[in-house]
Amino acid sequence: MLSKANRLRHWRDFEAVYQSGIRRRTPHLTLTALRLKFRHRSNNTSLEQQCQRPTRVGIVVGGKVSKKAAIRNRIKRQLRACLRQLLPQLLPGWQLVIIVRPAAIECEFADFLRELKQLLSDAEVLNGNSRRRVL
Repeated sequence: MLSKANRLRHWRDFEAVYQSGIRRRTPHLTLTALRLKFRHRSNNTSLEQQCQRPTRVGIVVGGKVSKKAAIRNRIKRQLRACLRQLLPQLLPGWQLVIIVRPAAIECEFADFLRELKQLLSDAEVLNGNSRRRVL
């Protein structure tokens, strides 16, 4: 399970990412990413502290992937495990939605990890990556 600070939970957050985010695709996954805009507030919170907001991630596995909840949950568990490995490398201040495509039912952990690295690199969310190919 991802920590509470790294989870995208509210439908309004998902809607904002869907409407304004950038999209990247691989055969099994789709990434929609939105960079948060930082507002300077007049209260005690400094701008530097606001810039350190953690990246939040939501995972969507629809009924088209599989009618069986056990299979959808297995895919979500595998993706969360991949994200736990990649979380230290992610730049702060992003909202990410990972949408699983129906072809992902055949994927293993290594496939998800490779595709997720590729998507995050293409979207320039990984720390130190700017349009480099990982594959």
